[in-house]
Amino acid sequence: MATEQDNEQDASPQQDRLNPTVFYSSSIGIVLFALWTMFFTETASGVINAVLAWISNSFGWFYFLAVVVYLIFVIAIGLSRYGKLRLGPAHSVPEFNVITWAAMLFAAGIGIDLLFFSVAEPVTHFLAPPEGDAETVAAARHAMELTFLHWGLSGWGIYTLVGMSLAFFSYRHGLPLTIRSALYPIFGKRIEGAIGHTVDTAAVLGTIFGIATSLGIGIIQLNFGLSYMFGIPESTATQAALAVLIVIFSAVSAVTGVDKGIRRLSEFNMLLALLLMLFVLFTGKTLFLLNAFVMNAGDYLSQFIDLSFNTYAYDPPTDWLNAWTVFFWAWWIAWGPFVGLFLARISRGRTIRQFVAGTLILPMAFMMAWMSTMGNSAIDMVMHGTGVADFGQQAMENPGSAIYLFLEGIPWFGLTTVVVTILAIVFFVTSGDSGSLVLSNLTSVLTDPNHDAPAWMRILWAAIIGVLTLALLIVGGLGALQSAVVIMGLPFAFVLFLMMAGLFKALKVEGLKEDSHYGSMAGHLSGRIAHDEQGILSWRQRLTRAVSFPGRSQIGRFLREVGRPAMEEIREVLKEKGFTAQIGEGEGRDAHLALNVNLGEEQDFTYQIWPRPCAMPAFSIRDTHAGTHYYRLEVHILEGSQGYDIYGYTKEQLIADILDQFERHMLFLHAQRESPGTSAAMPDDPETAAP
Repeated sequence: MATEQDNEQDASPQQDRLNPTVFYSSSIGIVLFALWTMFFTETASGVINAVLAWISNSFGWFYFLAVVVYLIFVIAIGLSRYGKLRLGPAHSVPEFNVITWAAMLFAAGIGIDLLFFSVAEPVTHFLAPPEGDAETVAAARHAMELTFLHWGLSGWGIYTLVGMSLAFFSYRHGLPLTIRSALYPIFGKRIEGAIGHTVDTAAVLGTIFGIATSLGIGIIQLNFGLSYMFGIPESTATQAALAVLIVIFSAVSAVTGVDKGIRRLSEFNMLLALLLMLFVLFTGKTLFLLNAFVMNAGDYLSQFIDLSFNTYAYDPPTDWLNAWTVFFWAWWIAWGPFVGLFLARISRGRTIRQFVAGTLILPMAFMMAWMSTMGNSAIDMVMHGTGVADFGQQAMENPGSAIYLFLEGIPWFGLTTVVVTILAIVFFVTSGDSGSLVLSNLTSVLTDPNHDAPAWMRILWAAIIGVLTLALLIVGGLGALQSAVVIMGLPFAFVLFLMMAGLFKALKVEGLKEDSHYGSMAGHLSGRIAHDEQGILSWRQRLTRAVSFPGRSQIGRFLREVGRPAMEEIREVLKEKGFTAQIGEGEGRDAHLALNVNLGEEQDFTYQIWPRPCAMPAFSIRDTHAGTHYYRLEVHILEGSQGYDIYGYTKEQLIADILDQFERHMLFLHAQRESPGTSAAMPDDPETAAP
């Protein structure tokens, strides 16, 4: 019999803590940059413009190509054999229903920019297209094609890539919910050093400049709205006051802990945006807008390849590219860690195929409907001279005014203006709060993917976001915001390729695990078949197991009298063979058994037995005092629950079942060693196997 010293000792629990390298390098660098731009404005402006010109000339093509590759990759993974894998253990189920999940997808990836660009972008492309004649039917159709391109599949492919990678490595393999985790298959434990710090710092820099750009655009629009409605001047002082609001509201949220409230506000905002869109649709030229939507969707889908690769190489409209397509691709990339982390948090338990389909199709469908309704209504105003005088020219020259001027041309101007202002304010607040939360988490070491950094860090990051946003507005307004995000999005664009490589390598390992299952002994046959004393199949024992509905006391007795002795016998034999095997167990509501075998540099083996409560079937003949639930004893390995119940096994049968799983694991390790490019083991975290 094994002694207690053979059992696994409880390690000191890890604590959430600051990641000093990432935190100080990124926060100090950003603050210094902000102060430099505010106090040396002309010099900063010149340097930013020079760097922008160099990146645009040298890497404009790279942005175009990279965004297409990201999209092809996520679609290919979703359609492949790996699409059925869950973002979490095999037994995990989605936390949210489809409707709630879809609402949060919209809230995550769409902010105040929804209001800013829905009118300004189509009108600008119509009046000043990158090629062809302006103010024609062809220009109108091309304007909507470009708008759909900038807000459609391509950008959401970036979010899908980041969210899928983070969820896979965090919820299926127990790694932290940070960017570096996606590089584990490439660099192994070296991600805890300089490589990981560099990757996370690049993610932080891209994220904060992306958020600052969004909030800066929001400040410009809100400033115009306040001036439009209340006569508050459009000035640096007003914009500074609005930037301070970011800090205040984010600080209040951090201290009071209203994450659920912020989520509800985001869902409320999306509902309000939907109602506004329907109002514009049904009070405007409804048939025209419906026809235009169908045509716009067809134009976009049929021209998608041409639009995605059109770099205007023979006559490049450099200023247009920097302000639009190159800017948008860099902006989506910069927002990748921010939105991807949120998508990962809400998608545990969904399959990769469900995740890819949902994140690409659901938000894109809403964005196409929104942009088509608002954009075509605005273009129609320009074409037919309805609405405010010189509406198109004003919208193009001052994009922040576009949505308010547009509303003057539709019914119930006062009410719709209030609705848009509410939308802008709530988007403004939730973006600042969520941004400070994500930045805090990215600069911390969190022991649980569902943990958040402390409130003081969120307050500090909210302040840094506010300072950076104001600095970029001072140095050059919208142009500086766009330039900064193009520059800072570039490093993370290369990180995304590493994430693709890491995810693909990890998925190949998952494929080997599945292949090893079919290549080893047929599914748990040795454990399922019972024999009597003469070696003849005991159908009585099988029938007894089939109609058994054990309670908690019976489950506890089985774990003590059958489960632990079986594991102890295997441990002793493994010990004789030179292997280190440990038995872990829990008590009470956490009652379970776990046999963990250390395999050195290769992936360890774990076999766990967890009780799962189930509703008592109506045909059960148990006495009425037994309660409404019974328990199944399900086997869990590193991939999660295997779905079968081992209650009623004899000790010998349970030993045989453990050996079935162990042989399957050893076959997987053999296949991994023999398969090129899959030698790097994934981390061992038995907790991911637990329910």
